[in-house]
Amino acid sequence: MTAGLMTLVQWLSPAFPTGAFAYSHGMEQVIADGGICSGADLEGWLSDVLRFGAGKQDAILLSAALEPGADLDGLASLCIALQPSAERLREVAEQGAAFARTVAALTGEVVPERPLPIAVGAAASKLRLEKAQVIALYLHAFASNLVSVAVRFVPLGQNDGQSALARLHPLIGRLAEEAAHLGPEAIESAALGADIAAMQHEAMDVRIFKT
Repeated sequence: MTAGLMTLVQWLSPAFPTGAFAYSHGMEQVIADGGICSGADLEGWLSDVLRFGAGKQDAILLSAALEPGADLDGLASLCIALQPSAERLREVAEQGAAFARTVAALTGEVVPERPLPIAVGAAASKLRLEKAQVIALYLHAFASNLVSVAVRFVPLGQNDGQSALARLHPLIGRLAEEAAHLGPEAIESAALGADIAAMQHEAMDVRIFKT
């Protein structure tokens, strides 16, 4: 394993202090409404979010941010504009800011605070890794965090959660390969259920997660 790959794995691990554990991407609302009750439900919901929602959207933004000479500020503005609700903006902005602060502390470099996929892309562009590899690990970290949410809140057994995640591996690999060859003009979103859940979560009376 190369030093660059180990660095990226560290950045995307649950131990890296982005506070990812506190964000459910609206899934807390879905679970409360009875939309996710099993490993199969979780796999289906995550599959849709990865293919049609923030998963693919972030993958394309990350791909663009990994390009040499990328307009990072422009991509950051685009990422902010694409967020469908206040909570989703909070999720991507707060995690990106925490990521940038920690990378700056580790490297001694000035790392501007940008939305998460842009911040990761800017930092990872210096690691000399294949774009598809970076994107795949990013998407895997995203899915892993939401599996953890389901395990804690459904509640779902650890085996069911990990089995659902394992079955998503081929999809994550395909999406990463596709996104590595796409630009921002290819961004689209059709995960309306996830977007509406994120909006409804803002008014949830009792909440465990920030989003």
